[in-house]
Amino acid sequence: MPTQHDAARRIEPAEFAPRLVAWQRVHGRHDLPWQRSRDPYRVWVSEIMLQQTRVDTVLRYYEAFLQRFPDLRALAAAPLDEVLAQWSGLGYYRRARNLHACARQLVERHGGEFPRSREQLQALAGIGRSTAAAIAAFCFGGREAILDANVQRVLGRAFALPRPADAASLRAMWELAQSLLPPQDIEAYTQGLMDLGATLCAPTQPDCAGCPFTADCPRGGDARAAQAVTARAPRAARRTRSLVLLWARSEEAGATRVWLQRRDAHGIWPGLWCLPGHDDAAGALQQARELGEVVAQHEGAPLRHVLTHMDLLLQPLQVLVRAHGLAREDGEPGGWYALDEALRLGLPAPVRRLLRETSPD
Repeated sequence: MPTQHDAARRIEPAEFAPRLVAWQRVHGRHDLPWQRSRDPYRVWVSEIMLQQTRVDTVLRYYEAFLQRFPDLRALAAAPLDEVLAQWSGLGYYRRARNLHACARQLVERHGGEFPRSREQLQALAGIGRSTAAAIAAFCFGGREAILDANVQRVLGRAFALPRPADAASLRAMWELAQSLLPPQDIEAYTQGLMDLGATLCAPTQPDCAGCPFTADCPRGGDARAAQAVTARAPRAARRTRSLVLLWARSEEAGATRVWLQRRDAHGIWPGLWCLPGHDDAAGALQQARELGEVVAQHEGAPLRHVLTHMDLLLQPLQVLVRAHGLAREDGEPGGWYALDEALRLGLPAPVRRLLRETSPD
């Protein structure tokens, strides 16, 4: 229940944008690489990469991705496997497939140009309302509200609103977000919301002292109390899944090849090429025998790979086989690949590390 003191604290909606813009100009982030241009291609790539991914992680991939695909037409013309290979390590690979599909839509339907309106942007593959609004605001000066998870938290705390739990409450928060838009400085305002949510107004450790609304944020005390409760509460045990990775290789015809399979469109690493995963070594060896005569086998060092929702405990099983055949059929889910070929495919990050850094015995 709010106290009498909390009820007296209130942020006036008309003051929200000016205070946020003033804070952003002094304390916000100004040196991120995608801020150096109003090119919608560069902004779009950054916005997709930043979905569910920290800025420091995106910084390690952003420039390399643009070097490989410097413009929209280069991305649209590239095979999907090359895009997935460049994305390897960023996770949430559905984003990369949508990025590729969107690039092709833009070339085929819009002549290689980004539409300027939020509605038209939102109709493209992988672009939701908030992402479309960010592109429209940063590149075309559109007065459109963003409302990703960080912004929902900022507005919820600032205006004492619960987290949207249904379509009606989400619609109400969208209406609030739209009503707060300033008549000018839309880029600084939008960036300020992003900066505040990503830096000070964190989920569990908010820096209320540095916030431009600390004096009259009705949820400031709640945020600090939530931080204390979170610190005391025991953390739920993370789920761990174990997989045996069949690392089958053939050394016939003077070349070493590795067997890879494309994963299903659902589950972990959807659509990526991978060493086949099995529940146990017996299942992995059975598949190896189907590929050829097993000559030798060896268990590699296990490795742990952290996903958002669980940990993977991966046990590589290196198996040397005399393959029944090395030819690959188009459209088949698996095949033998030379190492340099394999590394050009879209691979999960731990599989890429194995193929790059570990030499089979």
